[in-house]
Amino acid sequence: MAPARSDRSPWNWLLLVPIVVPLLVPLYNRVEPTLFGWPFFYWVQLLFVGLGVLTTVLVYRATRRSPADRAAARAAVTRDTAARDTTARDTTDRDGGR
Repeated sequence: MAPARSDRSPWNWLLLVPIVVPLLVPLYNRVEPTLFGWPFFYWVQLLFVGLGVLTTVLVYRATRRSPADRAAARAAVTRDTAARDTTARDTTDRDGGR
């Protein structure tokens, strides 16, 4: 049997950060300080892209399966595929090859 998988990790709550922070427009709705001539409003939005990437990487690494769990899941998929193929072959043989 494949190991149980739950996507209800508390780490997933961090994925709300890159969604909610850009919605707080009053925090960055200004021109100064500029960076290479770009107003703060624009270059801070580029930082939000990096925030989203870093948050996603952090949550992925914190919630990924261990190598042993991945191997067990692969074995379960292989076993289930073989069982399904055997069942399909038996059904075909019983129907006379139709």
